[in-house]
Amino acid sequence: MAGTERGRLRGRYALLFLTLLAVEVYIALFVHDRFIRPYVGDVLVVAVLYAFLRILLPEGRPWLIWAVTAFACCVELGQAVGLVDLLGLGHIRFFRVLLGTTFDWHDLLCYLAGGGFVWGLERLESRWEK
Repeated sequence: MAGTERGRLRGRYALLFLTLLAVEVYIALFVHDRFIRPYVGDVLVVAVLYAFLRILLPEGRPWLIWAVTAFACCVELGQAVGLVDLLGLGHIRFFRVLLGTTFDWHDLLCYLAGGGFVWGLERLESRWEK
């Protein structure tokens, strides 16, 4: 991949990352419903992480979206075992928010949906580029 193409991809993923991050922050601060915040926010978090990693790896990797999805699921499973407290960070609000404290099977399904959604978009994009 040429340097110009790599730079263009990095810029595109940086813009996507910042946009999705802004949406996530908006949801976290201002949306207090029973669908968008608990479900859409969890689906989008996989896309946010993926877009960030694509800034660093603009060529992408076939396994990258599944690694991001697995990471999100591992964080959720960490909540099931009280990881934040096991690490001795439970008294720090930042880490309680970052790592979470409440396990929910629905969150795992949302992360899987987010991974599948991003995978589908990447497949569509690769077909358009041909």
